[in-house]
Amino acid sequence: MEAVATSTLIVALAEIGDKTQLLAIVLAARFQRPWPIIAGILVATLANHFLAALAGSAAAGWFDGPAFHYAVAAGFLAMAAWTLVPDKLDDDETPAPARFGAFLTTLVAFFLVEIGDKTQIATIALGARFHDAVAVTLGTTLGMMLANVPVVLLGGEIVRRVPLGAVRMVAALLFAALGLWLLLTTAGVL
Repeated sequence: MEAVATSTLIVALAEIGDKTQLLAIVLAARFQRPWPIIAGILVATLANHFLAALAGSAAAGWFDGPAFHYAVAAGFLAMAAWTLVPDKLDDDETPAPARFGAFLTTLVAFFLVEIGDKTQIATIALGARFHDAVAVTLGTTLGMMLANVPVVLLGGEIVRRVPLGAVRMVAALLFAALGLWLLLTTAGVL
């Protein structure tokens, strides 16, 4: 349960203002059909984050030792710093005109934009930390949906009202706390 709860909280906060959330806004404005967009986000996130959590979990199984734990801790600390940098959707990442409808366009665009994104990297680190790809995927997907469904349903209005700087700060603090906790646990201090 800890893996699900931690993964949900970290990804929900990290996703606020992230480029995939900006993509969700663009798709919602373009299609004005929220349910196929939400379904596309769900399927893309399940696929992308399961592969990421599985990679993290497998890597942890292969490299389970203090050096690997320190590397994962450093990864969480790096994620804390990265979270403080606001994202923007690059022109080359904006989905092309839709030929395949809202669901398929969202599925493909969201899956591709999420590759190498901070929430995917966080999912890899969470998979390594908890050694449970299914629980981490469940949590990170829930976090993505908590962050993106309101944006799709309410459009840009919610983004204008949420203080993104404060949310990024809270997410960065959570990443840093998890990294420090893992660092101190590995060092035997805790």
